[in-house]
Amino acid sequence: MSNRVVITGMGTINPLGLDVETTWRNLLAGQSGAGRITHFDPSPFLTQIACEVKGFDPEEYMDHKDARRLDRYIQFAIAATTQALRQAELTIDQSNADDVAVIIGSGIGGLLTMDKGYHDYFEKGPMRVSPLTGPMMIANMAAGQIAITFGATGPNFCIVSACATGSNAIGEAFELIRRGDAVAVIAGGSEAPFVPFGMAAFHRTGALSRRNDEPERASRPFDAQRDGFVFAEGAGILILESLEYAQNRGAKPLAEIVGYAATADAYHISAPDEAGRGVARAMERALKKAGLGPTDVDYINAHGTSTPLNDVTETKAIKAVFGDYAYRVPISSTKSMTGHLMGAAGAVEAIACVKTIQEGIIHPTINYEYPDPECDLDYVPNVARPADVKVALSNSSGFGGHNATIVIKAYEP
Repeated sequence: MSNRVVITGMGTINPLGLDVETTWRNLLAGQSGAGRITHFDPSPFLTQIACEVKGFDPEEYMDHKDARRLDRYIQFAIAATTQALRQAELTIDQSNADDVAVIIGSGIGGLLTMDKGYHDYFEKGPMRVSPLTGPMMIANMAAGQIAITFGATGPNFCIVSACATGSNAIGEAFELIRRGDAVAVIAGGSEAPFVPFGMAAFHRTGALSRRNDEPERASRPFDAQRDGFVFAEGAGILILESLEYAQNRGAKPLAEIVGYAATADAYHISAPDEAGRGVARAMERALKKAGLGPTDVDYINAHGTSTPLNDVTETKAIKAVFGDYAYRVPISSTKSMTGHLMGAAGAVEAIACVKTIQEGIIHPTINYEYPDPECDLDYVPNVARPADVKVALSNSSGFGGHNATIVIKAYEP
């Protein structure tokens, strides 16, 4: 019999807050994290807005020397992990280190380090590129550094599946514990893409909103006037444990993960399958693994990017899986406020699902003003809504056709 898997700790650094509780308050208040880009001069770009992390001081979590040797995405991951371990009251020592795993992904990795390395190379020559550039820029280094920082010597790896990364990391951590290869996993995602080259790369895909004059209204999932997503940075980390291990050490489960599935569209490098078949299969398989039916789901946290294509195809997928019940299940998009955290998105959205279950209230999809005939479900527009949520389903998708669905349930002994 496979192990039950519970969530015992959560941490986040994101544009709405530097911890879970601040983030949750701002989500319920419908607060947007978007504004004009301050990391660099955005004036050459058609898109000049983003959801930046504000007020983050890495030296609250590490000393000055370590902070200088870590890319910003790794700093975010360590900070969020510190918070999550603190809430879980999980100490990693010789008694458990070999059974504590780390699965932390990033869609891009150390883009700030890469950018600086390129400039140093072209402006100063190859011998002026820092020897730390390689270790700082690779996508697996958040997982590696967290293992080093906290002493976790169990399985350790990075998942890279674009914007599905965070959900895949949590889902694979769930499977790792279920099959008995770890008793606890530090899982999630982190992203820090704000350099001119990063903005240019995604700007040129045509996927970013150009609503520069109204940044707080730019991310508008499922709204008829949506014109793209808002780039964001941050991290989300969850502590997953086998129920037996959590109970034996007296930990308090926050919620339980009961289902996970991953699929591929095998359709296009950036556009979703037009019928939403990949997302639909992920939801169906995750629910089957959880032993649940569509009508058991009380809330869906949508991928909800605010792009013209994604929101229509995800709506189609939900209708395909849920049938008539699709019109009755509440749906909301965290990205309407946080922006799109890329590889960290699914992890932050999983945190939102846990808080929804705990607090009995669903955060809204803000900026939903103009109904789209093709997006005609209940997206909890603009105002938070009280609800008794026992089962939450969270969707993530990414460039390359990656899809992941997680099913989170209220913990019952």
